[in-house]
Amino acid sequence: MGSTLFILNAAPYGSEHTYNGLRLAGALAKRAEHTVRVFLMGDAASAAHRNQKVPPGYYSVEAMLGNVVRHGGLVAACGTCMDARGISNEQLAEGCRRGSLEELADWSELSDKVLVF
Repeated sequence: MGSTLFILNAAPYGSEHTYNGLRLAGALAKRAEHTVRVFLMGDAASAAHRNQKVPPGYYSVEAMLGNVVRHGGLVAACGTCMDARGISNEQLAEGCRRGSLEELADWSELSDKVLVF
C-alpha cells in the first residue's frame, strides 16, 4: 500500500507536463491499495474546467482527470488559482473540487511520495 500526491503546475495544453503527470496518476490510481491525490495549482487549475473541447485525436485532460477519479483518486484545484482564472466551482469537471493550501499541506503530510510536474 502506498500513496502519491501529484502537484501539477503547468497549463493543461501547450506543454506535456500536466499530460504526463496525469498519465502517471491514472496508472497508479488503477493499482489496488494505492492512494492517488492530484492538486492543480497555477495554470494547471484550468485542467479541471468542465466541458473541454479538443480536436479529434487530441488528448483531453478533463477525461484524464476523470480516469483518476473513477479509480478512487482525489482531485482538487487551488481555490486562489481558480479565482485568478475566473473558474467557479460550478465550472469544475465531474469529480474535481475546489481545494486550499491547507488541504495541500495535509495531503503532503499524508503522502509517501510527492511528485511535482
